[in-house]
Amino acid sequence: MAIVGPTASGKSDLALRIAQAFSGEIVNFDALQLYRGFNIGTAKTPVSARCGISHHLFDVLDPQNSYSAGDYGRAARETIAKIASRARLPVAVGGTGFYLRALLDGLPSLPSRDESLRARLGDREQRRPGSLHRLLRRLEPSAATRIHPRDIQKLTRALEIRMLTRTALPSPSTASPLEGFRLCQIGLAPDRTLLVEAIAARTRRMFNEGLIEEVRGLLAGGLSGDEKPFESLGYKQVLAYLRGQMTLEQARESTEIETRQYAKRQLTWFRRDPRVQWLEGFGSATIAAAGLEAVRKFLSV
Repeated sequence: MAIVGPTASGKSDLALRIAQAFSGEIVNFDALQLYRGFNIGTAKTPVSARCGISHHLFDVLDPQNSYSAGDYGRAARETIAKIASRARLPVAVGGTGFYLRALLDGLPSLPSRDESLRARLGDREQRRPGSLHRLLRRLEPSAATRIHPRDIQKLTRALEIRMLTRTALPSPSTASPLEGFRLCQIGLAPDRTLLVEAIAARTRRMFNEGLIEEVRGLLAGGLSGDEKPFESLGYKQVLAYLRGQMTLEQARESTEIETRQYAKRQLTWFRRDPRVQWLEGFGSATIAAAGLEAVRKFLSV
């Protein structure tokens, strides 16, 4: 089963409750929680709070490593197969919709990363912000309508595929979906005003509970700040603060604003999937009870 929804909606809490109630093991599909050392800014559940439940695909990558959705899909499918072989319930949870798609629906066969091309595209965007989206709109209009102009990672990958293959992006219908499992997807959709408040509270908590110190430690440990995880929310703002490019208040405010925007994009992505059973609230208390009941009904069929 899979639990989806925007950041700060309580997905991890609900996943833990379901895993406890139904002999489950948790499988991460958050792109940033794959990386070692990036804990506070990714809201990674501490080991001490995991209630003895096995967690998979957390802390499996060094920050210098690149990792594609295809890589994730293959690793996640192997992981859930092993969990099922132990007669346990795989509970996938996270916020990276494209990774979940790779797991559940598969991805078309795509070319590998081309670092030199990516560097050129990155330079282009840095010189002329918005140019990658304009280029994709010219080369592949249908893809450009699906990707936000500020989602540089997805824009870069779409352009990389288009420029390497010199053909239209392959249709999702050429992918191989996950086989051998029934799917139950639960989505959390809190009231927007309450979600904005939760994001603000989480941002304050991250900064108050050591995000700046975490980034300082990562840099002191030999990282340059150019590694992929430093492009993520919270980390890029703290990096800018430490480099004197932002004040502390600007870093907090930017993190909060961009997190709200990201949450909106997440909801838009997950709402497109008709397989999701939506619960209008956070993943705790009353809503958690409704989620547990939904899983109970699903497993009884």
